[in-house]
Amino acid sequence: MDGKKILRDESTINRLAAVGQIAAGIAHEVRNPLTAVKGFLDLLKEKHPHEYIDIALSELDQALVTMQNLLNVAKPKMDNEPFANINITTELESVLYLFQNQQYRIEVKTEFRDTNVQIIGKKNQIKRALFNLIKNAFEAIRDEGVIIVRHFRKKDRLFISISDTGVGIPEDKINILGTPFYTSKETGTGMGLAQVFATVYDHDGKVHVQSEVNVGTIFTLEFPILESTEIGVEDLNLTYKEGQNFSEFFEVNKQRFINILQSQAQDIFNHIQSVEVIDEEYINEHLRKIVRLLNEFDEFGLVMHAKESGKHWAKYELDLILKLEWFQSIRKVYWDFLYNYYEHKGITQKDLFELERKVNHNIDSLIKHFAASYTEYKDYLINAQNELIEDLNVPIIPLTDSMAVLPVVGTVDTKRARCIQQNVLEQIYQNNIKRIIIDLSGVTYMDTAVLGHLFNIISGIRIQGCKATLTGVRPEITNTIVELGIELHEKVDTMGTLKQAIHMYSKEFDVIESRGQ
Repeated sequence: MDGKKILRDESTINRLAAVGQIAAGIAHEVRNPLTAVKGFLDLLKEKHPHEYIDIALSELDQALVTMQNLLNVAKPKMDNEPFANINITTELESVLYLFQNQQYRIEVKTEFRDTNVQIIGKKNQIKRALFNLIKNAFEAIRDEGVIIVRHFRKKDRLFISISDTGVGIPEDKINILGTPFYTSKETGTGMGLAQVFATVYDHDGKVHVQSEVNVGTIFTLEFPILESTEIGVEDLNLTYKEGQNFSEFFEVNKQRFINILQSQAQDIFNHIQSVEVIDEEYINEHLRKIVRLLNEFDEFGLVMHAKESGKHWAKYELDLILKLEWFQSIRKVYWDFLYNYYEHKGITQKDLFELERKVNHNIDSLIKHFAASYTEYKDYLINAQNELIEDLNVPIIPLTDSMAVLPVVGTVDTKRARCIQQNVLEQIYQNNIKRIIIDLSGVTYMDTAVLGHLFNIISGIRIQGCKATLTGVRPEITNTIVELGIELHEKVDTMGTLKQAIHMYSKEFDVIESRGQ
């Protein structure tokens, strides 16, 4: 790529940081009056409901979200998420999974080397930055193209590059990338790249940008590789009173548990569009129920809850991998609470191993049955959609009380031929159809095996006391019929076009109906 390559220097970083701090100050001052206005509108809506108030509240919510995003970008160090060992390749695979529905038009290539290398950082912040960069890469490609994600080590630095064959970025705009509210998208806010730059710099990293208009863009993130020790349980400095059992201890510190996991939930579920199903109330209720069942060692209750929430998750087409990551977060924080409790209470080695076996068995049971329920309901939805598609593929159109048309369109394979047979014979029986016109003018391809199956359908139609007429038989289908030696005239009437058949049989059935009267 011949475009200009930019490496952020210290002065640029400081300038962007200053702009971010100014923007954050403005955001903080604007958010307060907006929150007050929203509160009064909520009160007004209770007494005088009106659609204009709903619109105003919706717009205010969007403005408040933008303000909060700006504050989060400008002050990343305020995030309470702890630093941990991060395997970037694992996080990249997890993020790329979220874009599976777009990979039919865009080829995604991964070139991962040094996959055992880890960095120390805030996993959810880095994961969100990777998501924003990959999302931008997909959006930069208007039709078809290629995205290449690379991961490699050079000495004591780790590099992640994300390249696309998209529209590119003008050279004079590269220097202001990462500035809040600068974007080249019609509906963008610029907050995504602002978060990327803020996160990378917060981890003592660097950002390289290389781009050329109508050729593509390469973003390369550079992180230091630090020697680290394995991070285990955390001392959360929780409140403990002598003589408490764990359930009582947890109840006293419950809000701390919810706050930690709620913060992680916002990062894990940040990319989901259906936010109404994962709002704060839903998350809190979900957590309370799981923890209560864990505290009671109620495996059956956990299984039943897993089945219910698995179905709920699948119903709204939310990614399974996000929920599994969420369960692992619950496991970790729950064990942190157990550690903080037994640090005061004391526990024998035997009791500790028994506790570990019970707790992890119950959490594993929760995850296993959740995944099974999710998969089962997902399969049910897919099958239901397939059945609907199959029904739509056999649209029998009634013309009179006893005559109907079956227009067959597109490619007919063996599976579809069987579907046509089942639906046609069923509807002939239910609706007492005496004449069915099968129009093949819209068939693009029909192989020999399927053609033989079609005439088995016609035989079944005759057995049910219904007459069949074929129209729109294309020359290539006629050639196949002749080569197979099928005696077409013995089983079915034929006409050149559907219009001719409708015209003839309409008259015929008009006469029959008039005689019947």
